[in-house]
Amino acid sequence: QVQLVESGGGLVQTGGSLRLSCAASGRTFSSYTMGWFRQAPGKEREFVATITGNGGTTYYADSVKGRFTISRDNALNTLLLQMNSLKPEDTAVYYCAAGSSTAQGMGLSPTKVINYWGQGTQVTVSS
Repeated sequence: QVQLVESGGGLVQTGGSLRLSCAASGRTFSSYTMGWFRQAPGKEREFVATITGNGGTTYYADSVKGRFTISRDNALNTLLLQMNSLKPEDTAVYYCAAGSSTAQGMGLSPTKVINYWGQGTQVTVSS
């Protein structure tokens, strides 16, 4: 059993930055591939970024490459998402997830491999 709690969302102007955190409970955090997903009003939930258990491999959606960075600190059971150069289209509820997969596999087929979801944190980028 793993519980995930996101934090760090808020209001920011176009071009600004935010850092999201996901705090995880559980004794085997380092064994999970982790990911960030987001859902805007009226749209499907979409992949943002994923990272393997040891942090050795990452995978990003084309829409965030070069702007967002995913990382993790297994000693603190924490997943992070640094978001820079934010755009209005980044506005969404951001969710943390954990599962068993390669980083790319979680991004491409999340339904098949994700076992746990957080409750989400709102990010709003104003124009």
